[in-house]
Amino acid sequence: MKRAVIIHGWEGGAPEVGWLPWLARKLEQDGWAVQVPAMPDTMHPEMEAWVGKLSAAVGRPDQETYLVGHSLGCATILRYLERLGGGEAAGGAVLVAGFASDLAAPGYAGQLASFFTTPLQWDAIKRHCKQFVAIHSDNDRWVAVEQMTTFKRELGAEGLLLHNMGHFSDDDGFTELPVVYERLMAMVSDRPQFDGFAV
Repeated sequence: MKRAVIIHGWEGGAPEVGWLPWLARKLEQDGWAVQVPAMPDTMHPEMEAWVGKLSAAVGRPDQETYLVGHSLGCATILRYLERLGGGEAAGGAVLVAGFASDLAAPGYAGQLASFFTTPLQWDAIKRHCKQFVAIHSDNDRWVAVEQMTTFKRELGAEGLLLHNMGHFSDDDGFTELPVVYERLMAMVSDRPQFDGFAV
């Protein structure tokens, strides 16, 4: 059985917020097993706690395991993949508004330092996941478009830059995000990846 683990973001992020419940329902209707764990202490997140929660939710990953992250959930997924043992690998990961370094936005610098005390081990991450999609917006007030460039360069990710989508959060009005479902379906069917820009 295909399964998805969906990881929400920082601060207001929660399993029942934004487009995450919609995606969970869509996948469940397709027969997937879906988990959307509530991550610990969302106002003051610590990497060890978040990665531990994700690890417990996934158990042993396999090629039928797909990971979806929003914002800080993406960094959590990357740190989780980095730590997997030999022979362990997920089928794919969709990273929405993700970032690979501490946020530089005013008022936020340093608050996620525990996630970035060491550089990401990109080779280890790629060994433990088959394919990646990075979805960003051209007007995200917290995450710069350059983060997508990093994911493309370091992970060979499919990069999808969307117009005027903000941070893809409930504050931006998103209760559905069909592009995530579509890219998951493309991963599952092993369609060729593309490097596109959608407006």
